[in-house]
Amino acid sequence: MSEEIYLMKGNEAIAHAAIRIGVDGYFGYPITPQSEIIETLMAEAPWTTTGMVVMQAESETASINMVYGGAGCGKMVMTSSSSTGMSLMQEGVSFLAGGNLPCLLINVMRGGPGLGTIQPSQSDYFQTVKGGGHGDYKMITLAPASVQEMADFVDLGFELAFKYSTPATILADGVIGQMMEKVKLPEFRRRRTEKEIREQCPWATLGKPADRKPNVITTLQLDSAVMEKCNLDLQAKYKEIEANEIRYQEIDCEDIDYLIVAFGSAARISQKAIELARAEGIKVGVLRPITLWPFPTKIIKEYASKVKGILTVEMNAGQMVEDVRLSVNGQVPVEHFGRLGGIIPTPNEVVVALKEKMGC
Repeated sequence: MSEEIYLMKGNEAIAHAAIRIGVDGYFGYPITPQSEIIETLMAEAPWTTTGMVVMQAESETASINMVYGGAGCGKMVMTSSSSTGMSLMQEGVSFLAGGNLPCLLINVMRGGPGLGTIQPSQSDYFQTVKGGGHGDYKMITLAPASVQEMADFVDLGFELAFKYSTPATILADGVIGQMMEKVKLPEFRRRRTEKEIREQCPWATLGKPADRKPNVITTLQLDSAVMEKCNLDLQAKYKEIEANEIRYQEIDCEDIDYLIVAFGSAARISQKAIELARAEGIKVGVLRPITLWPFPTKIIKEYASKVKGILTVEMNAGQMVEDVRLSVNGQVPVEHFGRLGGIIPTPNEVVVALKEKMGC
């Protein structure tokens, strides 16, 4: 890591990290609250230094299909948007998943449904972790809770995407995208050569050498038996990811009677809330899922045998709470507290909800 420390927004950190780790291309479209990603990339003009392509597409639909083309060539390509824009990309996301293509998607969430608001939300959880497009697919989903993680997860997202030949997503909210914090950026790495891409991605459509058949990337299979085999292969890959790539953080969970489960900015708010609750004698900790998929089901199930109740704190009407309830399987009460429409809950509101819903 670089010794220099910068002060920047989460969105800006994503852009700088992408340039530094040798990303080949970014294709996107501006929309609040993530526009600083493409604005920073344009301002830094990496095509003059690293050779990174940066293009504002004519729409979100165009940008995801540009990603599809670049990913098919084995390139490190990415896009970013916010909520309504990600909705427009869902067909392309399904194509990327079905084609076993690595890429990185960034969603800095805003309130919905519809055009909603430009204020922050966490209402795209279902769309992202349940597969917003058609078909039986999953996406690796990383949920940053700091500007530093916004930068770090660009590298991690690409690492996991190429390791498993699958799309990966950074699912942030407008708070994390817009807030400013100190951040260490990764060291500069050169972009891979075409020879290195051919070696690392033998499936890439970079032209046919004389010693092999053409590479074909398609998601269309008219033979049902072949299509079932493609789906079974995907499910086997997802089981491997679930076995190896679950990430989470436990905060003050050593002696708890109650557990809060929260991600992103809601986890930061909840961390302050448990300080206030402990000052009143309520023993409560926070479990923060870092990977929303694969979800930390096992550790939440373990806590279900230790605590009296679990509260999810989310900036939505209750989405992740369903996965927590599935993890617990009725062992203890699981309740949800959230604010909607771009309103950010306060730590005091979380404490009040904890008392009312958990009876503590």
